[in-house]
Amino acid sequence: MLIEIWSDVVCPWCYIGKRRFESALSDFRNAHPEVEVNIAWRSFELDPGAPQQRTEPMVEHLAKKYGMSVARAREIQTQVSDAARDEGLAFDLDAAKSGNTFNAHRLIHLAQEKGLGDAMKERFLKAYFTEGKAIGDSEVLLPLADEVGLERGDAEAALHDEATSRAVRDDEALASELGIRGVPFFVIDRRVGISGAQPPATFLQVLQEALQSSPGDAPAPSDDAACTDDGCAVEP
Repeated sequence: MLIEIWSDVVCPWCYIGKRRFESALSDFRNAHPEVEVNIAWRSFELDPGAPQQRTEPMVEHLAKKYGMSVARAREIQTQVSDAARDEGLAFDLDAAKSGNTFNAHRLIHLAQEKGLGDAMKERFLKAYFTEGKAIGDSEVLLPLADEVGLERGDAEAALHDEATSRAVRDDEALASELGIRGVPFFVIDRRVGISGAQPPATFLQVLQEALQSSPGDAPAPSDDAACTDDGCAVEP
């Protein structure tokens, strides 16, 4: 079973969804040890035109971008942080240093080639949401790549390699073809899709149904607990 996950490293629901999905996947593997499950992280940039690093506070940027008050933006941040806490994640959104995520996606592709894709994805998410690291700064990304076991020379080359650039663009083009408008988005064997940071029970049900489903059985996508270029939903 191949599970492709489109997400961005500055998407809060992608981190929350990763934890919820991991919980469901653990239960699924326990119930179906005979099924080999492979995970492929796919690139999705929520703001491809972002600068390397923004200097204004995140809450002010969100308020301006989505046309809401700073108070409302802060309220949404609090709700998202509360949802993250329920999954054992400690968000510090006031310290978050937003920026362009293209190079982070390049390094995730390199890491996947070496069997370290999940570790790289996790490290970038933690660096951004918990540690306040500037996710768009290559000088910040390279030490994080070191931590998960990538060779410094390989990582530096990946940031200037046409192959990694093309890999990111190919993921984004495929997302467009599949009609993916928000992340996280999970695609199972190119037959079943599920959108958003769904509860573990929902993920588990979809995984189980995917074993017997036909191409026409994919559930309708939902924008609940997901992020798009228009903003991040607040979980009901």
